[in-house]
Formats: sequence, C-alpha cells, structure tokens
Amino acid sequence: MDPRRVLLFRTVARSGSLSAAARELGSTQSAVSQQLRQLEREAGGPLLVRTTRGTRLTEAGTALLARADAVHGALHLAREELGALANLRAGTVRLAAFPSAAATLVPPAVRALYDDHAGVQVTLVETEPPEAWAAVLAGDIDVALVFGYDGPPADDGSLAWVPLGVEPLSLVLAPDRDAPARPAPSWLAEQDWVAGCERCRQHLVESCRAAGFEPRLLHESDDYVVVQNLVAHGLGVTVLPQLALTAFRHPEVEVRRAPAFGERHVGMVHRQGAEDVPAIRALMERLQAGAAGVLGGH
Repeated sequence: MDPRRVLLFRTVARSGSLSAAARELGSTQSAVSQQLRQLEREAGGPLLVRTTRGTRLTEAGTALLARADAVHGALHLAREELGALANLRAGTVRLAAFPSAAATLVPPAVRALYDDHAGVQVTLVETEPPEAWAAVLAGDIDVALVFGYDGPPADDGSLAWVPLGVEPLSLVLAPDRDAPARPAPSWLAEQDWVAGCERCRQHLVESCRAAGFEPRLLHESDDYVVVQNLVAHGLGVTVLPQLALTAFRHPEVEVRRAPAFGERHVGMVHRQGAEDVPAIRALMERLQAGAAGVLGGH
C-alpha cells in the first residue's frame, strides 16, 4: 500500500469531499479520484462512499483513517525532530579523546557548544588513539581526538583527518637534579626513566636509541600526574607532551624543551560525511578554535 496514497486518502476523509481535498493538495479532482481508486484496489474494497453532500467513510475507510492519522502524526514528529537536529536544537555527538586532550581541549569546546546550543549533547569516552580510531571505524564514535609522533597517524584513507596542531615534547626532571643545561646522551643513559602508555613508551625508547643510548625504564604509568609526582620525588626523568603539561604541571619539576624527542601531531578523525551532520560539525569547529589557542601551527 503506497503511503502517499494513504495520506491523500486522509486528506479526502478529513476535508469531507474530493474537491476540497484537491484544493488542499494543489491538485485536480480527477487526479485525486484516480489515486483514490488505486488505493481502494490495493485495499481490496471501497474506502469512501460518494454522496451528494461529499464523502462518507466505509468500515474499511474508518479503520484505515486511524492508521493514516498515525502515519501523518509520525511524519510530523519526524519533520520536527529533523528540523531540531538541523537547527542544533537537538543532537548527540559521541566523542573519544586521549587523556591529555580530554583534560585540555574537550571541556572548553563542549562548554562553548552548550552555551550556543543547549539542546545538543556530547558524550565523552577517554581512550588512547588506536582504540579511538577503531571505535570510529566501528561506528561507535563520531569524532576521535588522536595523535601521531612526528606526523599524522598512518591511515589507509578509511577515515578523514583534521589537523589541530603540533605539540612539542619536553624533558621533565627534578629541579635539584644536577643536570647539565643540555643533557648529553651519556648523562641521560645514567638516569632512571618513567615511561607512559605503550605507544609513548615505544617512541621514547626509539628516540633514546636514535640518540645512542638505551633508557633504563624503571617506572611505567599512563597517568601524567603520577609520572610528574615520581619525577618530582627524584625517582626518574621522563618526556611529556605539551598537552599533558598544560593539563597538570607539578610545581616541583623542571621542564626543558627536548627537540631530539620529536613532536606530536594532534588532530581529529571521523568517517567521511560526518562533518555534514550539524551537531558534529559544530563540535569540530569549537575543538579547532580551542586548539588554535593551545597548540602550535598545523
């Protein structure tokens, strides 16, 4: 049964005559009559009885009108919901972010979005880039904040990459440690090291090996607060990115730029076309604006 004919039938039934329905629909009476006859063939019997005073519903017509009213109501609600989404009066964005981005870039961006569009909701999951990437591919996440060392993450083109900026890596050590102004590999090789997440630890080890020494990894933690506390108590040295030091800076550590350890490229990934969804686009714009004030150039 063609739903368009069902809605046409509803208009005829509610207006009381074919001529009134034709005027309301912007059509002709003969065209309305033709569509109605086709619907009656699909229904297996008459739905309306024509009288000198207009039309009267048959028993089948009365039953169908109730369903037609339900269809009309559902379509009206759908139009309202879609309009709300298009005008950012509603909508949900599922966001994933690695810890330091979740602490620094996400809160002001979401707050700015809520201030402008109170009906939009953002849900956040804190997770490392590989898991966030997989969640976007699986359709469980709309946008993910991720990073790559010394360049954007390797991609096969399955997701769109939006750069947010570049963050330097810094050497973090206790201020009372007798460290030279520019620590040589020989000095670094003598230190105990605090390492972070698996990817960060791998990058640290590779950078140290490229500099000619093997780091003595003594402690491991994904928590940059824990890492800095260990360093502040003289239990090792570490390397941290700018966002981690922006999120939390221990008052008793010394931070030195360490170009030899490279940099991190931070950005967003999403499925192709997701940027056309108004709520997703609005959040991405605010993440870009916020990142511009925190990170370096793209």
